Amino acid sequence: MKALSIVAPSGARIARGEKTLEVRRWFPDLQPDEDLLIVENSRFLHMDGEVDQDGKAVAIVRVASVRPFCSTDIAAACASYYEDGWLAWELTNIRPVSYLLPVLAARGIYEVPIDLQML
Repeated sequence: MKALSIVAPSGARIARGEKTLEVRRWFPDLQPDEDLLIVENSRFLHMDGEVDQDGKAVAIVRVASVRPFCSTDIAAACASYYEDGWLAWELTNIRPVSYLLPVLAARGIYEVPIDLQML
């Protein structure tokens, strides 16, 4: 399954439906009907190839659209400031999950070998 790691507490905010926009500088390689696993981890991953073995699966979402991030999006993104040039990923079909095993957190969108029946 494709996954995206997000630093705490933002993953939990997505799972609760509080954060409906994810802000990134790049476009996701996803289809509108494709599920994306949100993996919450405790630290930023700054370098390519950097991983965190202790991520936690918190939600499955879909990215309905990607558009320029606007200053009026700060609340929906649970952001603390606005910066021009970022993209807002509109998260829909948010489904919280409970999965007790650690899940790999990595940069970008990546594959995790996870059994959906266990979520």
